[in-house]
Amino acid sequence: MAIGSALSVGLIGLKAFLIHVQAFISPGLPYFSIIGLPDASLSEARERVKSACSASGFSWPSTRVTVNLSPASLPKRGSSHDLAIAASVLSASGMIPHDCLKDTIALGEVNLDGSILPINGLLPILLYAKERGIGRVIVPHANAAEAALVEGVQTICLRHVGELIELMGGSARYRLHEDIEQSAAGSASPVQAHAIADMSDVIGQDYIKWALKVAAAGGHHMLMTGPPGAGKTMLAARFPGIMSPLDDDEQLEVASIRSLCGTLPAYGIRDTPPFEAPHHTASTAALVGGGSGVAQPGAITRAHRGVLFMDEAPEFSPRALQTLREPLESGFVALSRAKGTTYYPAMFQLIMSANPCPCGYGYGDGERCTCREKDRIRYFSRLSGPILDRIDIQVEVPPVRQIGSGGERTSQNSLQMREDVRQARAAARRRFASQHWTCNARASGKWLRANTSAKALALINRALEHHHLSLRGADRAMRLAWTLCDLAGKDSPGVEEMMQSIALRTRAV
Repeated sequence: MAIGSALSVGLIGLKAFLIHVQAFISPGLPYFSIIGLPDASLSEARERVKSACSASGFSWPSTRVTVNLSPASLPKRGSSHDLAIAASVLSASGMIPHDCLKDTIALGEVNLDGSILPINGLLPILLYAKERGIGRVIVPHANAAEAALVEGVQTICLRHVGELIELMGGSARYRLHEDIEQSAAGSASPVQAHAIADMSDVIGQDYIKWALKVAAAGGHHMLMTGPPGAGKTMLAARFPGIMSPLDDDEQLEVASIRSLCGTLPAYGIRDTPPFEAPHHTASTAALVGGGSGVAQPGAITRAHRGVLFMDEAPEFSPRALQTLREPLESGFVALSRAKGTTYYPAMFQLIMSANPCPCGYGYGDGERCTCREKDRIRYFSRLSGPILDRIDIQVEVPPVRQIGSGGERTSQNSLQMREDVRQARAAARRRFASQHWTCNARASGKWLRANTSAKALALINRALEHHHLSLRGADRAMRLAWTLCDLAGKDSPGVEEMMQSIALRTRAV
């Protein structure tokens, strides 16, 4: 009886688990089977692995070959386990020593000619290997730049299955194609994304820029309502440039999500928060995640630690909008499918923009508006009360009445605003050091009520009595007030900060 083994790692969402791959070569008619809950793409590894091993000078056994993926109770998906399957078969046949892959993870998709292709999700796998104390990982050469991001793990980058055989002390016959080497060289360094434009490029709108700075300083969600061409989209697109930079752990967290989605080479490791702007025709699955088998991440997960911008928010389907309610509160999304539940992080800042009515001109005296009253009500009612109650800042963006020849750039630029935000965030972290909250938007209502002055709370109670705020809205107004006091360099909010926070929440429709 010949049994060979290798190690691989599977992913359910961002949660990794170790897979023990065992190959058993037994007498019988020629047959190759893979068991252990593989999906369709993993089941097709039979033909890929068989051809790749043959292209490396290995004579495939003319007997029965069975590969088991343990634990058998967890679903496995994707082609990243091809190299581990090939290694286990080579070990079972004696082509490489039986114990040469002990404490070594092998990852990569194999091609029919034996070349090793890059995979998605390598970064969270390497972080898992480092956490488990597994010191050696074999990865595709095309993933070399991504593998270099994790220190403390020895990564061996291979282009061909034949190189694996030689690395483990065996003898192989193979030929590297030039296109393989060129593709590997072309992926040696990630391509950085374009820089974010500066906030000072937007003409006027100083009050909205200040409101955006408040939102960035406290981690608050925001809704901007105004006519077309007022600058709502431009302001939102520049919002990540004024947010507090991501720390090292947050950068790796964001990079892990991008690695899973296959977009990490386009961004690399950056301290700028991510920015996602799905189109208003996006489906619910595209927004929150979905798919058969193991659910894939959606826009809200790709916006984790960053911004989800919903332009023309009332044009999104009501169902898609309602799915945001739970992630806005919990900071994660749970996607249940027949094969299990996948959890993805979704701690994002929501920035919405909307026209005042379908034609866009129902502002001020409304002289240019051509909408019927019932059309206006139907249009904005798509943003339901529970959704609006979760939006901390709700402001109206007025039209710009006048432009100049350069003199309009009088407000702060993004760098100055970012420094103000960074200082405000630092003050909040010092205050919440014992509670482990990172910003005011995460503070509990109990703490807020216990530490806010009686005079400031009196304003909140008055707004509650007149139904200007709900109880959730009252907590959010208090969080806003604490952010305002952080920006002003004060120790606690007073009456002025509380009045400003209530005004920022009570948008006039």
